[in-house]
Amino acid sequence: MICAQTKTRPQLVYLVFGAETYHQEAVFSIASALAWLRETPDAPIDIQVFSDNPQPYAHLPVRVRPLDAETRQKWSEPHGYHFRIKHVALRSVLEEHETALLIDTDTFFHCSPLKLFERVQPGTLLCNDYYARYGDNKMSLLYRTLSATLLDKGLTDDHMRLLNSGVIGLHRQDAHVLDRSIALIDELFPSAQGAYTLEEFCLSVAAYRTLDVNKCPDLIHHYWSRKHLFRAKVQAWVAKHGDNPTGEAALDDTRRVSPQLPRPPRLQRMFYKLVTLLLPAHLRQFIREILYGCYEHPNEFDQACAAVWWDKALENQQQRIGKPVCRHLLRDWFSRGLVKRILGSRHAKVHQHLLKTASK
Repeated sequence: MICAQTKTRPQLVYLVFGAETYHQEAVFSIASALAWLRETPDAPIDIQVFSDNPQPYAHLPVRVRPLDAETRQKWSEPHGYHFRIKHVALRSVLEEHETALLIDTDTFFHCSPLKLFERVQPGTLLCNDYYARYGDNKMSLLYRTLSATLLDKGLTDDHMRLLNSGVIGLHRQDAHVLDRSIALIDELFPSAQGAYTLEEFCLSVAAYRTLDVNKCPDLIHHYWSRKHLFRAKVQAWVAKHGDNPTGEAALDDTRRVSPQLPRPPRLQRMFYKLVTLLLPAHLRQFIREILYGCYEHPNEFDQACAAVWWDKALENQQQRIGKPVCRHLLRDWFSRGLVKRILGSRHAKVHQHLLKTASK
């Protein structure tokens, strides 16, 4: 039984299942929320986690709600579209509470979560962001497959904003927009040809002309772009603080995981560009990108991204030459005296790391 007082408390909701990476992201996101909540210690807010694995959240002040394979299958029917689960989970929370905000795991906070809830008012949908309009790209998959049907039914037009659903915040009186978006997902999925973003597109359609839309990129960082770099930062934080994620040191360190890409300073990048001009043309960009990962950042969480830069450099090099880079070719490149001098003390470490991923 949920008491009346609890029903009025804002609910911060996470949906986490599958690979360990997603659980690590969620733990860090929750810790960043708790870090900012220290500024308002009496803040009336609860955190819920729908998950297939309660263990990662054992040391966090959250309510874990079981999300087993059978439930996930049920919530993703009739087409097995797993992003449908987001709307069903949030809808179930709004049956019990007045205000709820579902946030993706690949996020962290710039301020108290209470500031997000201030933007969740009756008659308003809070999303992470909105960007292009539906008709801006008539060659997009969702436009080519669905626009004729939706325009004919009067459900949308070319001016509709496309929303990013990394955050979905609603008051209970507006939960009907989730019912509508779920119905649209079920109706449109067969025609959408597997469009990855159908879930947030249907939310855009359901909210269009019916709710005001607020956004919050100034309040959270949603690292859907350059995800591997930010995951490396998060994983370094988890490795350091996973056993005590709510300790003062852990909460303080969440603010040292910055939203900035861990790139060398501009002058250093210019130096890398100049020094690599001495190399053969086919190696210049490759070694330049390797050097991005060799830069010694003063921030330990930025420094943790080194291997990600090296892996991306190899991936980009393979795309440039149009074939996999084999170990023999990699050894040939790294045996060059100039490459050794440019990479310096990092030469052996980088070489050994890339040999693990290079083709045989």
